[in-house]
Amino acid sequence: MGTGRTGTEPKQEKKKLSRSFGLLALLGVILVVAGLVGLVYTGLATLTSMFLFGWLLLIGGVVGLAQAVQSRKSNHFWLAVIVAAVNIAAGLVILRRPEASAEALTMFAALLFLTGGLFRLVGALVVRGPNFGLTLVQGAFGVLLGILVLWGWPGSSQYVIGAFFSLALLFDGLSLIVLGMGARRILGLVREDGEDAGAAEGGGAVGTQDAAGKGSAPDQPASGQEASNN
Repeated sequence: MGTGRTGTEPKQEKKKLSRSFGLLALLGVILVVAGLVGLVYTGLATLTSMFLFGWLLLIGGVVGLAQAVQSRKSNHFWLAVIVAAVNIAAGLVILRRPEASAEALTMFAALLFLTGGLFRLVGALVVRGPNFGLTLVQGAFGVLLGILVLWGWPGSSQYVIGAFFSLALLFDGLSLIVLGMGARRILGLVREDGEDAGAAEGGGAVGTQDAAGKGSAPDQPASGQEASNN
């Protein structure tokens, strides 16, 4: 009974793991579909991302304020209250004015790309390390992207945030699909190896039983002869 339980428990665990990784791959498919839809309807994706961002800030601010009230005797009470109030105010502003918030966030992203690309270019030219070419290309791409976003601003705010959000969903979904399918394939290989090992052990046990039976069979006539001689 003990060996039966120990034999079935690993199989059940493998089935649970396989089901979990299958759900992970399914979540990846959903994210990929959402990313592709967002790339087609970038304006809708921009508004959706801004509403999600606003609600996250609002909920995070409320939770932070509740935690600050609970720990009001600590030294960082007023700092936690100020941070929570800023999050709540920013969330309310984004939810009330999503278009203007998207314009401000697009400007911030463009300046971030521009300054980051400039720092990469200067660092690549000064250091000239082993990844000089790759760093130079990354810096030039960042500068070019920042200039393009700023050139079309504020009209670019209607699709830039949505495009970035959709691309993030797309690549996250692809990584989840690869992870889930690869893990299921590894579990299948482990299961096949376990079955082969079990079959080999079963064959070895049968062989030893046959050998024992053949070894004990000649002893029976000998014992019969001894009985007749007596």
